[in-house]
Amino acid sequence: MAGGGRLTRADLAGDPPEVARALLGAHLVAGGVTLRLTEVEAYWGEHDPGSHGYRGRTPRTEVMFGPPGHLYVYRSYGIHWCCNVVCGSKGECAAVLLRAGEVLAGADLVRERRPKSTERDLARGPGRLTKAVGITGEDDGAALVGRSAPFALHRPDGPVPDQLVRTG
Repeated sequence: MAGGGRLTRADLAGDPPEVARALLGAHLVAGGVTLRLTEVEAYWGEHDPGSHGYRGRTPRTEVMFGPPGHLYVYRSYGIHWCCNVVCGSKGECAAVLLRAGEVLAGADLVRERRPKSTERDLARGPGRLTKAVGITGEDDGAALVGRSAPFALHRPDGPVPDQLVRTG
Protein backbone atom coordinates (compact mmCIF):
# COMPACT_ATOMS: atom_id res chain seq x y z
CA MET A 1 0.00 0.00 0.00
CA ALA A 2 1.98 2.92 -1.23
CA GLY A 3 0.82 6.51 -0.99
CA GLY A 4 -2.10 7.22 -3.26
CA GLY A 5 -5.83 6.86 -3.56
CA ARG A 6 -8.57 4.52 -2.53
CA LEU A 7 -7.49 1.10 -1.32
CA THR A 8 -8.49 -1.92 -3.40
CA ARG A 9 -9.59 -5.42 -2.48
CA ALA A 10 -6.01 -6.57 -3.21
CA ASP A 11 -4.66 -3.96 -0.76
CA LEU A 12 -6.96 -5.27 1.97
CA ALA A 13 -6.29 -8.98 1.34
CA GLY A 14 -3.68 -10.89 3.28
CA ASP A 15 -2.19 -11.77 6.61
CA PRO A 16 -4.08 -9.80 9.31
CA PRO A 17 -0.97 -8.42 11.08
CA GLU A 18 0.39 -7.17 7.73
CA VAL A 19 -2.92 -5.61 6.71
CA ALA A 20 -3.25 -4.07 10.20
CA ARG A 21 0.20 -2.52 9.90
CA ALA A 22 -0.65 -1.18 6.45
CA LEU A 23 -3.94 0.33 7.68
CA LEU A 24 -2.21 2.49 10.29
CA GLY A 25 -2.37 6.06 9.02
CA ALA A 26 -4.94 5.24 6.35
CA HIS A 27 -8.03 7.44 6.12
CA LEU A 28 -11.50 6.01 6.71
CA VAL A 29 -14.19 8.03 4.95
CA ALA A 30 -17.70 7.33 6.21
CA GLY A 31 -20.85 9.17 7.17
CA GLY A 32 -19.54 12.63 6.25
CA VAL A 33 -16.40 12.14 8.36
CA THR A 34 -12.76 11.37 7.59
CA LEU A 35 -10.59 9.72 10.24
CA ARG A 36 -6.89 8.86 10.21
CA LEU A 37 -6.62 5.35 11.68
CA THR A 38 -4.33 5.47 14.71
CA GLU A 39 -4.97 2.09 16.32
CA VAL A 40 -5.93 -1.28 14.83
CA GLU A 41 -5.94 -4.90 16.01
CA ALA A 42 -5.43 -8.03 13.89
CA TYR A 43 -7.49 -11.23 14.26
CA TRP A 44 -6.55 -14.48 12.55
CA GLY A 45 -9.94 -16.20 12.68
CA GLU A 46 -10.05 -19.86 13.48
CA HIS A 47 -6.44 -19.77 14.76
CA ASP A 48 -7.02 -16.88 17.19
CA PRO A 49 -9.02 -17.43 20.41
CA GLY A 50 -9.72 -13.67 20.52
CA SER A 51 -11.49 -13.75 17.16
CA HIS A 52 -15.25 -14.06 16.78
CA GLY A 53 -14.53 -16.66 14.09
CA TYR A 54 -12.46 -18.89 16.38
CA ARG A 55 -15.23 -21.45 16.83
CA GLY A 56 -16.18 -21.42 13.16
CA ARG A 57 -18.82 -19.87 10.98
CA THR A 58 -22.08 -18.61 12.42
CA PRO A 59 -24.71 -16.30 10.95
CA ARG A 60 -23.16 -13.48 13.00
CA THR A 61 -19.61 -14.08 11.73
CA GLU A 62 -20.37 -15.01 8.11
CA VAL A 63 -18.93 -11.74 6.77
CA MET A 64 -15.58 -12.42 8.50
CA PHE A 65 -15.07 -15.43 6.22
CA GLY A 66 -14.32 -13.29 3.18
CA PRO A 67 -13.96 -12.01 0.65
CA PRO A 68 -11.72 -9.12 1.72
CA GLY A 69 -12.78 -5.52 1.46
CA HIS A 70 -15.96 -5.63 3.54
CA LEU A 71 -16.92 -4.43 7.02
CA TYR A 72 -17.74 -6.91 9.77
CA VAL A 73 -19.87 -4.94 12.27
CA TYR A 74 -20.99 -6.33 15.62
CA ARG A 75 -22.33 -5.20 18.98
CA SER A 76 -19.85 -5.21 21.83
CA TYR A 77 -21.35 -6.04 25.23
CA GLY A 78 -24.75 -5.10 23.84
CA ILE A 79 -23.77 -1.43 23.93
CA HIS A 80 -21.37 -0.28 21.18
CA TRP A 81 -21.03 -1.09 17.52
CA CYS A 82 -17.50 -2.12 16.51
CA CYS A 83 -16.16 -2.74 13.00
CA ASN A 84 -13.48 -4.81 11.36
CA VAL A 85 -12.00 -4.74 7.87
CA VAL A 86 -12.25 -8.26 6.45
CA CYS A 87 -8.92 -9.32 4.96
CA GLY A 88 -9.22 -13.09 4.45
CA SER A 89 -10.03 -14.76 1.15
CA LYS A 90 -13.42 -16.42 0.66
CA GLY A 91 -13.78 -19.15 3.27
CA GLU A 92 -10.91 -17.88 5.42
CA CYS A 93 -11.69 -15.94 8.60
CA ALA A 94 -9.40 -12.92 9.04
CA ALA A 95 -10.05 -9.30 9.94
CA VAL A 96 -8.61 -6.12 11.42
CA LEU A 97 -10.51 -4.27 14.14
CA LEU A 98 -10.55 -0.48 13.73
CA ARG A 99 -9.79 0.65 17.29
CA ALA A 100 -9.18 4.39 17.11
CA GLY A 101 -8.82 7.34 14.78
CA GLU A 102 -8.08 11.03 14.62
CA VAL A 103 -10.82 13.23 13.13
CA LEU A 104 -9.52 15.00 10.01
CA ALA A 105 -12.80 16.22 8.51
CA GLY A 106 -16.38 16.41 9.71
CA ALA A 107 -15.54 17.31 13.31
CA ASP A 108 -18.79 19.23 13.80
CA LEU A 109 -20.78 16.17 12.76
CA VAL A 110 -18.73 13.95 15.10
CA ARG A 111 -19.38 16.38 17.98
CA GLU A 112 -23.12 16.12 17.24
CA ARG A 113 -22.88 12.34 17.38
CA ARG A 114 -20.68 12.42 20.51
CA PRO A 115 -21.69 15.65 22.30
CA LYS A 116 -20.20 14.80 25.70
CA SER A 117 -16.83 13.66 24.34
CA THR A 118 -13.56 15.49 24.74
CA GLU A 119 -11.68 16.36 21.54
CA ARG A 120 -9.14 13.65 22.36
CA ASP A 121 -11.81 10.98 22.73
CA LEU A 122 -14.02 11.74 19.71
CA ALA A 123 -12.96 8.52 17.93
CA ARG A 124 -10.65 6.91 20.48
CA GLY A 125 -11.85 3.35 21.09
CA PRO A 126 -13.71 1.01 18.73
CA GLY A 127 -17.21 1.97 19.90
CA ARG A 128 -16.42 5.67 19.75
CA LEU A 129 -14.92 5.28 16.27
CA THR A 130 -18.06 3.70 14.83
CA LYS A 131 -20.27 6.31 16.52
CA ALA A 132 -18.05 9.09 15.12
CA VAL A 133 -18.47 7.89 11.53
CA GLY A 134 -22.06 6.68 11.90
CA ILE A 135 -21.44 2.95 11.40
CA THR A 136 -24.17 0.68 12.82
CA GLY A 137 -25.18 -2.96 12.60
CA GLU A 138 -26.99 -2.22 9.35
CA ASP A 139 -23.53 -1.73 7.80
CA ASP A 140 -22.41 -5.30 8.47
CA GLY A 141 -21.10 -6.63 5.16
CA ALA A 142 -20.85 -3.19 3.53
CA ALA A 143 -18.20 -2.82 0.86
CA LEU A 144 -15.06 -0.76 1.37
CA VAL A 145 -13.93 -1.14 -2.24
CA GLY A 146 -15.42 -0.08 -5.56
CA ARG A 147 -16.98 3.17 -6.69
CA SER A 148 -20.40 2.46 -5.21
CA ALA A 149 -19.04 1.39 -1.80
CA PRO A 150 -20.62 3.43 1.03
CA PHE A 151 -17.31 3.59 2.92
CA ALA A 152 -13.76 4.04 1.72
CA LEU A 153 -10.22 3.60 2.90
CA HIS A 154 -7.56 5.86 1.39
CA ARG A 155 -3.80 5.89 1.76
CA PRO A 156 -2.85 9.53 1.04
CA ASP A 157 0.65 9.13 2.46
CA GLY A 158 3.13 6.29 2.63
CA PRO A 159 3.28 3.92 5.60
CA VAL A 160 3.67 5.21 9.13
CA PRO A 161 7.40 5.07 10.00
CA ASP A 162 8.33 2.01 12.06
CA GLN A 163 9.67 4.12 14.93
CA LEU A 164 6.17 5.55 15.44
CA VAL A 165 4.43 2.15 15.59
CA ARG A 166 3.87 0.28 18.83
CA THR A 167 2.67 -3.32 19.02
CA GLY A 168 1.58 -5.48 21.90
